[in-house]
Amino acid sequence: MQEDDFQQKTIIMPKNPFELLKKSSECDARLGRLTTARGQIDTPVFMPVGTQGSVKTVSNEELENAGASIILSNSYHLYLRPGTEIIEQAGGLNRFIGWKKPMLTDSGGFQIFSLATLRRIEKEGVEFRSHIDGSKHFFTPQSSMEIQKKIGADIIMCFDECSPYPCTHDYAARSMRMSVEWARRCKESFDEIPGPAYSEGQLLFGIIQGSVYNDLRRESIEKTVEIGFPGYALGGLSVGEPKEEMISVLEASKGLLPEDKPRYLMGVGMPEDIWEAVERGIDMFDCVLPTRNGRNGQAFTSTGKVNIKNAEYIRDFGPLDQDCQCPACKGYSRAYLNYMFRAKELLVLRLLSLHNIYFLIKLLDFIRKSIESDSFIKSKKRFFDSYFSTGKV
Repeated sequence: MQEDDFQQKTIIMPKNPFELLKKSSECDARLGRLTTARGQIDTPVFMPVGTQGSVKTVSNEELENAGASIILSNSYHLYLRPGTEIIEQAGGLNRFIGWKKPMLTDSGGFQIFSLATLRRIEKEGVEFRSHIDGSKHFFTPQSSMEIQKKIGADIIMCFDECSPYPCTHDYAARSMRMSVEWARRCKESFDEIPGPAYSEGQLLFGIIQGSVYNDLRRESIEKTVEIGFPGYALGGLSVGEPKEEMISVLEASKGLLPEDKPRYLMGVGMPEDIWEAVERGIDMFDCVLPTRNGRNGQAFTSTGKVNIKNAEYIRDFGPLDQDCQCPACKGYSRAYLNYMFRAKELLVLRLLSLHNIYFLIKLLDFIRKSIESDSFIKSKKRFFDSYFSTGKV
């Protein structure tokens, strides 16, 4: 292994790292390319989630074989364990975890939502009580930037509050305006804080908030774009709201976000939701569902979801998905996967997780090709006709 295997590639970072290659003539679907210090990413793209520096049950080699071009981790969890000092001593997160391609780190903002019983929010930042040992930690926009500089991921996120659903308009407005102010402080700190050599070329994305209130989303976009970032994420969705509400926010946002910047929909990974979001101009996705659902016995397939533990698969000797070429589908039958799940064999958790990652990465590849051939709407209908054909979604 060469000394620089996990460092930035010899890519000259352009002033605008995102190139819009093509737009669908039928809708707002976009084909693009995002340049980072460790490689280029074709969009639309799905990013597997490795919250603690590891995509659960799946190796880096398997991720590469599946076609993953970028994965993400969470700076809050990495700060608690193993600690940013250890990651810095290792030469950055890529070297520490053995991943050579681009990485994105979330700021810890989602933990304001997910760890609601363990945190206290104030204007300056958020006090968290560690879910590991109960110790207290205070996160601010400035400290989030310091941590993410030390981690060294190629794309890092502003510190924000992911407001819960449901919440009142007043709560969402206060939360959104605080997130805008935090974004301003993040940008200032990002520009001022020196980072290690392996953090050079980092891209800081702003995050749009406002819950399901379209007037607040518009205000958030206007003020966050005014600050100026190389990419923008829509946060605060897929947190329990009806899908119609999410689509309404996407519709209201698509004409306001800069066309020449990547658009990232945080935490969304259901196949049907990805199609709807790409149709409305979204470029990047992440979600824990592929591995979480896999560990619970559920697989995405071309004909809908399969709950492999169900009795109907005990004597089903066909592949999990006849249209898939992943290791689970090429080497094992539904009956054997069903048996392993009932016998609590660990291999099945790996196989189902890996299959789901393959499925979503190949789905995005299919979507990109549909945009390239200007057949997005036809391709979406064909996918939906097959995916919903058995009624198992």
